[in-house]
Amino acid sequence: MRGRILSILATCALASTAATPPAELFSPLIPQKVLAAFKALPNPIKYPQYTTTTGTWQFFSPDTWTSGFFPVTGYEVNTRRTLCGATPANGLGSADWVALARAASNGLISLENGNGQGHDQGFLSFPFVEELLLNPNNATAKTAILAFSKILSGRFNSVVGATRSWDSSDPNNFQVIIDNMMNLELLFHAANLTGDASLIKIATTHADTTIKNHIRDDGNQNYLVTARRLAKYFLDNIPSDGIVPWDFNAPLTPAPRPADSSAATIAANGLLLLAKYETSSTAAQSYTDSAIDVRPFHQLGQPFHELTHPLMQLLNKMTGLAWNPSWQSLLSNGTVNKPANNQLTGTVYGA
Repeated sequence: MRGRILSILATCALASTAATPPAELFSPLIPQKVLAAFKALPNPIKYPQYTTTTGTWQFFSPDTWTSGFFPVTGYEVNTRRTLCGATPANGLGSADWVALARAASNGLISLENGNGQGHDQGFLSFPFVEELLLNPNNATAKTAILAFSKILSGRFNSVVGATRSWDSSDPNNFQVIIDNMMNLELLFHAANLTGDASLIKIATTHADTTIKNHIRDDGNQNYLVTARRLAKYFLDNIPSDGIVPWDFNAPLTPAPRPADSSAATIAANGLLLLAKYETSSTAAQSYTDSAIDVRPFHQLGQPFHELTHPLMQLLNKMTGLAWNPSWQSLLSNGTVNKPANNQLTGTVYGA
């Protein structure tokens, strides 16, 4: 249920674009499911991470890498309410979403003094970042952001030029996965609060190291160019049926290759963010106005990234596959960990 898909992808503003997003993105089932999940939070608090293969949420202790995703969903539904208004038809007036989000976020405060989540401090900070957007003077949120950023910056090694993903008993085993990039935002928020430029230096150094070591080199290390390259790679590798798999390089047999609705959702969000920072208005429109041409890809006769509306196509295919009203999660067909056979689930980070 990770929520920027709720507030950004499925806003009223998106409905006014040239392409038409899937109706499911505006369904009253979205706030209904989110509210039901808030009401189901255990006491002492645990957070939903993924569902069973029949769509029932499984709850985990706060010291879990995904624990920040569900509380922030309340803030994102509130953002949708602000943008779209609350009506009986859309169901957005059914709860005080900010109050629910704040209450759920309290379970994360104990992690500020230390936790076992390695580089994922940015994920834990998500609800506090959203709180500061509403209330810039909230001391609890500021404290959380600074505490989690201290943990994350402490994982930086200037020799390697990166933050360590996970701890290891082997001092020479310095693991750095691409996911670290999603946590760097925390350092910028902390720098904004404190004026500490060293945090920005850590974040940009890590990004530069990632470009050099994780991305196939084409001679250009510009951040926006790298984002364009990654978007193109993703769109080029979506299969002809339009369903995003759990791994583009996974074997096609035995069939079916598991899908991953979370990957599709996150990629759609990434395309919108890329459009926001794109310097070419034509390219920006291509990313933003992309996702809903409902014709099957094989009938279009062109690579996915060349479609007029690739983002809308992506959203249409995702919801067509994974929209399941009977599930507690917003979407089904997520893949948590294919090697561990944890697939065909809903995930809190993929809606």
